[in-house]
Amino acid sequence: MSSRFSLSPLLIGVVLLAGIVVYLNMPEEQSANKGGPRATPVNTAMVSSQAFPITIESLGTAIANESVNITAQVTDTVKALHFEDGDEVKKGALLVQLNNTEERARVEELKANIEEAKRQFTRIADLRQSNATSEQLLDEQQARVKALEAQLDIAQAQLNDLQIRAPFSGLLGNREISVGSLVQPGNTITSLDDISVIKVDFSVSENHLASVAKGQTITASSVAYPGESFSGKITNIDTRLDPISRSIRVRATLDNQDKRLRPGMLLTVVVKKRVLNTLVLPEKALVPVQDKQFVYVVKDDVAHQTEVEIGERRPGLVQIVSGLSAGDEVITEGTLRVRDQSPVNVLNR
Repeated sequence: MSSRFSLSPLLIGVVLLAGIVVYLNMPEEQSANKGGPRATPVNTAMVSSQAFPITIESLGTAIANESVNITAQVTDTVKALHFEDGDEVKKGALLVQLNNTEERARVEELKANIEEAKRQFTRIADLRQSNATSEQLLDEQQARVKALEAQLDIAQAQLNDLQIRAPFSGLLGNREISVGSLVQPGNTITSLDDISVIKVDFSVSENHLASVAKGQTITASSVAYPGESFSGKITNIDTRLDPISRSIRVRATLDNQDKRLRPGMLLTVVVKKRVLNTLVLPEKALVPVQDKQFVYVVKDDVAHQTEVEIGERRPGLVQIVSGLSAGDEVITEGTLRVRDQSPVNVLNR
C-alpha cells in the first residue's frame, strides 16, 4: 500500500539546512547537560594606541627621465652602424654613419681654397703697405676669405649631419635599420631612453590638494615586483585641475639606478598625508547595524556590545575615535555567533 505523503530528498535537505542555520545562530542555547548558556569560541585583539599613517593612493604611469626616437636629418644611405640592440651609450656617442664621401671632399676642397685665399690676402696686404696695390683689392680679398670660411662652416655642418650621435646618455632600443638602408628624415633608427630616473604622473582629487606639496615623499609599487616598493619625491604639482574629474596631476621622480622600472609600467602610488597617534583596531571587529558601528568588548569572558565612532580607514585597520579605550579586548573573529551579554571562550589567549 503506497503512502499518501512522500518526503522528497530536496525537502529533507531544506529542513536540515534550516536546522543548521538555527543552531549556528543560537549561541546561548541551553545545554542538555548544563543549566547555563554555552560559551561561544572567539578570537580577540587588544585596542592599542599606535602610529596610523593617513595616505592617498593613486595609479600612475612610469615615464623615462628623457626619451627620444633617433632619426636622420638628411636622406642618405647607411655606411656603418656603431651600436647593437639594447646598448647603453654615453652622450655624444656615434650611432650611425651615413655616406659622406661627397661632403668630405667638399670640405677638403674648401680648406684648400681658404689656404690659397689667405696667402693671396697676405701678399696683397704686403703690397698695400708699399702702396703697390689699392685698398679696394685688399678688401675684396678679405671678403673672399670670409666667404670661403662661411662655406666651410656650412659644408662642415652638412658633414656632421651625416653622423647620428646620442643626444644624451641612456639605453638604446631595438635597431630598425641595417647597413645599406636608405634613411629619410622622420624614419626611426632606434629609441633612446634615460631611465636612471623614472618619472611617474598620477592624479589626486581636489579634496586632497592641500595635503600634497613639492618634496613630499611617495612610495610606488608594481605588479612586476610583488611585495617591493620604490621611494621617490614629488617634483611638480600641475597648475590646473581637470574640470571634469576635479583632480590635479602630480609628478614624482623615483631613483632607478638598477634600471628595474621601465617606461610604461603601471605603478600604484601612495602619498603619506600625515601620521596620527590614535587608537587602532582590526577592521573585521566592526559589526555594522544600519548607519552605526558596534564592537563586542570582552569583560570577564562576557561579550558586551559597544557602539564606536570610527575615523580613517586603511586596508585591514580602522581608527577608533570614541567608544573604546586602550587595552580593551575586542572580538575580531566569531562576531556573527555572539550576542550582547553572552559568554565567550577566547581561543587566542
